[in-house]
Amino acid sequence: MALAGLSAVFLFEMLDNSILNVALPTIGRELSASTTVLQWVTGVYAVVFGGLMPALGALADRVGRRRTMLAGLVLLGAASLATSFVTTAGQLIAVRAVTGVAAAMTTPGSLALAFRLFDDDGLRVRATTLISTVGLVGLAVGPTAGGFVLAFAPWQALLLVNVPIAALAFAGIRRGIPADRADELHRDPVDVAGALLGTAAIVLALVAPTLFVDAGTASPLPWLTAAAAVVTAVLFVLRERSARHPLLDLRLMARPLVSSGLAFKAAAALATAGLGYLVTLQLQFDWGWTPARAAMGMLPQVVVLIAGGAVIGPLVTRLGLDKAAWCGATVVVCGLAVYGLLGRLGYVWVALALVLVAAGMRVVGVVAGTNVMRGLPADRTGIAAALVDTAGEVTTGLGIAVGGTILAALFTGDITAPHWSPHQTAQFRQAVTCAALALTTLAALLVGWGIARAHRAEEDTPPPTPATDGGDERGPGARSRRAADRPVRGR
Repeated sequence: MALAGLSAVFLFEMLDNSILNVALPTIGRELSASTTVLQWVTGVYAVVFGGLMPALGALADRVGRRRTMLAGLVLLGAASLATSFVTTAGQLIAVRAVTGVAAAMTTPGSLALAFRLFDDDGLRVRATTLISTVGLVGLAVGPTAGGFVLAFAPWQALLLVNVPIAALAFAGIRRGIPADRADELHRDPVDVAGALLGTAAIVLALVAPTLFVDAGTASPLPWLTAAAAVVTAVLFVLRERSARHPLLDLRLMARPLVSSGLAFKAAAALATAGLGYLVTLQLQFDWGWTPARAAMGMLPQVVVLIAGGAVIGPLVTRLGLDKAAWCGATVVVCGLAVYGLLGRLGYVWVALALVLVAAGMRVVGVVAGTNVMRGLPADRTGIAAALVDTAGEVTTGLGIAVGGTILAALFTGDITAPHWSPHQTAQFRQAVTCAALALTTLAALLVGWGIARAHRAEEDTPPPTPATDGGDERGPGARSRRAADRPVRGR
């Protein structure tokens, strides 16, 4: 019951925006919405979701992760039902913002509660793999199912599907997961100033990439937004270093397992988003593929994301959690490098890049998150799970921003024009190569730093203790932990 409920939560996260994208043309016609308005229909969800995750994750560590998730699921069901009464684009944007709040309350908890169910790292990896596989299946079939539903039902039906998903998740979590124990929570006062600064920094960081792509590098607005994001991030760090009860204890962030896991997660998200953006444009604009054929061209990535779960358990058993994490992240960088150096020579190289990045991301998505959770005390798992998701959200936006900004800088004319001149074609291919290599460099820097931190974690690990100390060594990648830091044993 517990795993069914947690899988339903992740299914919602993966299915929600992907199935909504199919309906955007219909929504635009029925609600008379412009392209910019439609962008905010999907974008406001990601901005609210990413911006509130750290604050709500910290709150969950105080009031209870299970309680926060159940409240979020009720809010999700209510927001989805409200879609039936939407008559304007503004109302739909407001509903999507509330849905983002619900997602920020529920999604990080799926990792935190899955981690709490077991005290064995192998079982944690298997549970997280199962949960993520369910979500990725939803991501793969969502657009196709959405298109089928739109053939005979209004677009609101696509968002009403969240209601039964929320109900299933609520029932599974309420019946399958015990209430939070007092010794797993902490009662430090909430750092309101830190929460406001952190939320503002993340929101600005997520909005800036969209502005760079839409307004272009010549406009001052995206640069001002990016500068504001940097300033608020610096103020957030200063606040957290001086606060008596910080929202985010930076000393915990500096732990090798935590920092390496976040670096690997960021690199994988950066690569996946950037590669997907560039390949989609290349297949349709440069090679002239139809949208349907381009969707088929992305299938190697989808297949690996779904089927790759079968190899994660054996890989972790053979290599251990730490080595599996940095090996997966290294494969991601190799995939980006293949695309940057060889992608314009033919589809076979594009397919190989998609497969490598998807395979590496599939491993990192499970293992890096588990390492972050292992690296923090049991009463900080809410904020830990939120940090994992936030790292992915922010670098996803960064990956698209890097690709879009380099394309805007090197390509002259209208990229959507039906016919390009030979000079424009050469510009586009040069821009794609430069963007892919820039993303490769950024991802490689993150992975290199993550590997260095992972080695530091290995050096800091004490030797195995005798069985009388609790017998917490359970095979490759396991770390001995004090009883006070170990999650409660699952039922």
